[in-house]
Amino acid sequence: MTPAALIDNLEHLPNPFTQFDNIVAEMLPSTPLLSNPDFKRDLQLALCFIYSYNGSQATFNAYRREVERLLLWSWHIQSSPTTHLRRDQIEEFIHFCMSPPEEWIGIKNVARFKLHRGARVPNKQWKPFVSHISKLEFKNGAEPVTKQHSLSQAAIRATFSILSSYYGFLMQEEAVAQNPVALIRQKSKFVKKEVTRRQVRRISNLQWDYVIETAELLAEEDPNMHERTLFIMNALLGMYLRISELVADERSAPVMGDFTKDTDGHWWFKVLSKGNKERLIAVSDDMLSALVRYRRFRDLPDMPTIAEHTPLIPKNRGQGPMTSSRQVRNIVQFCFDQAYERMCQDGMRSDAEDLRVATVHWLRHTGISEDVKTRPKEHVREDAGHASMATTDRYIDTEYRERHASGRKKTLRPH
Repeated sequence: MTPAALIDNLEHLPNPFTQFDNIVAEMLPSTPLLSNPDFKRDLQLALCFIYSYNGSQATFNAYRREVERLLLWSWHIQSSPTTHLRRDQIEEFIHFCMSPPEEWIGIKNVARFKLHRGARVPNKQWKPFVSHISKLEFKNGAEPVTKQHSLSQAAIRATFSILSSYYGFLMQEEAVAQNPVALIRQKSKFVKKEVTRRQVRRISNLQWDYVIETAELLAEEDPNMHERTLFIMNALLGMYLRISELVADERSAPVMGDFTKDTDGHWWFKVLSKGNKERLIAVSDDMLSALVRYRRFRDLPDMPTIAEHTPLIPKNRGQGPMTSSRQVRNIVQFCFDQAYERMCQDGMRSDAEDLRVATVHWLRHTGISEDVKTRPKEHVREDAGHASMATTDRYIDTEYRERHASGRKKTLRPH
């Protein structure tokens, strides 16, 4: 049997530090295990740990996913609270996550809870794991299959990292004596060691020329719909923005006043990035021109003022800022698809292939990869908001170019 979801979305989750008894009272009908004090305490600790990450929806969701899976496995498979698990049982759990039973796997994302007669109840369609397929496979008509579920190396690393933090929290609460995740010595049997540097996923300069030209053509044909599209595309590449830095969420709502001019007359764009850290991005002359065009279309003065609260990206209909990251993805995907068709019509199908699998984040990678060729990498690092220079170094291809140039001279018939 598939166990029921335990932890609702952040907006529906009462503060477990002060309202835990109310949470248990609502959950008891669907989770009889909570009548046991050990499991009740286990849930309270888990909820307090996860709720501590309520400053970021994405971080909360990631920590909830991993801890909730552990709770469900520990309770229903091991018949034990997570505070009683040993190192070898954590290893069993990792193996379980890598190959869960089909009953635990869904083929689409569904809500954990739904409204029933005024109360939030577990959604019977929800599964702890979801099988996914690539964007290209989906376009070709394929559908996810539960038997094909697999965890990526990044997902396995995230599981180790989050669960280690969880048990660190339990140690601080004196609920466990040691961290069983940290005691796993041979993580290499789960997580492979990667090559020195993974290839950065980006589109080529030719592909970008077609993409941005496509956006410009769309803006000329239907400015009411696509002037915003053109600005979004320029902002994603020209300022290396993540989607979360472009749309409004519970942490921030980007406005025109986030473009600011310093005493030297230089323009900057202020964003709230990962970890709730603010950063300033140097705005290029081309990006400034794109901003002016966009503001003229919206009947705004050419340049914003520091106190201007006009939403940076407005909704399609109604007032207020765009809040849907999915809508941005759809806008970018439409440009990619149209650019792909145009390249194929121009006889460049092989050059266009990457556009069929590219994602929004590839634009950030592309902008950084190009800028690091000509700008000091310290400047690019600050604009990109990288936590360390090692992350920025991934975008520098000089060593790889030289290595491949020397490798091309190797012969199959040594002298």
